[in-house]
Amino acid sequence: MSVPQAAAHRLALLSAVPAEALLIHEIYRSLQGESTFAGLPCAFVRTTTCSLRCSWCDTPHAFTQGTRMTRAAVLSQVLALDCPLVELTGGEPLEQPEVLPLMTELCDSGKTVLIETAGAHDIAGIDPRVRIIMDLKCPDSGESARNRWENLALLKPGLDEIKFVIASRGDWEWAAARVREHRLTERFAVLVGAVFGRVGLGDLADWVLASGLNVRMQLQMHKFIWDPLARGV
Repeated sequence: MSVPQAAAHRLALLSAVPAEALLIHEIYRSLQGESTFAGLPCAFVRTTTCSLRCSWCDTPHAFTQGTRMTRAAVLSQVLALDCPLVELTGGEPLEQPEVLPLMTELCDSGKTVLIETAGAHDIAGIDPRVRIIMDLKCPDSGESARNRWENLALLKPGLDEIKFVIASRGDWEWAAARVREHRLTERFAVLVGAVFGRVGLGDLADWVLASGLNVRMQLQMHKFIWDPLARGV
């Protein structure tokens, strides 16, 4: 499917979703595999559709596969999982406007709410109680031109997190330069992780240590516990 065809298909999928509803790929309970919350039980809401096409994406099935659900039904299903931590992920959650009131309702219910979102989308409408994990795209993703740098001023210092997915030494050098340029570690937890199977973990560890940057190297924990291709974990 060409890029224009993919964009048209995405818009068609979303336009068919009625008011106060979302297109949901899956809802499940597992361990949080990344971020400073790694290792904690977490209820995940994975939304359908994403306008980005990162070269290393590990959830392309979430581009188009999903079920229409009312926001109330999503909320009920998440609360039934009885988990203090909830993450909205995708796909790209912010491509569906009903995600914003859903996150507010989850916060109102007493949950600690995370959203993992690309750096390409406006985060201004997110409830301030939500912890944002913003995935800034490195060059080898093929989507670094989509990064919305004005989002940095909207992130909450000391609460929100910035993530870089590293596919090469060039990606690492680019990420390190952006960390220094924007003085990111002075305001946020900065997370760096290797594309699974493409960058050696020892290599990335060496680059982090040699840089002198106070960034947190992370693993995709779920890919070491379960089959790397497994869904719902």
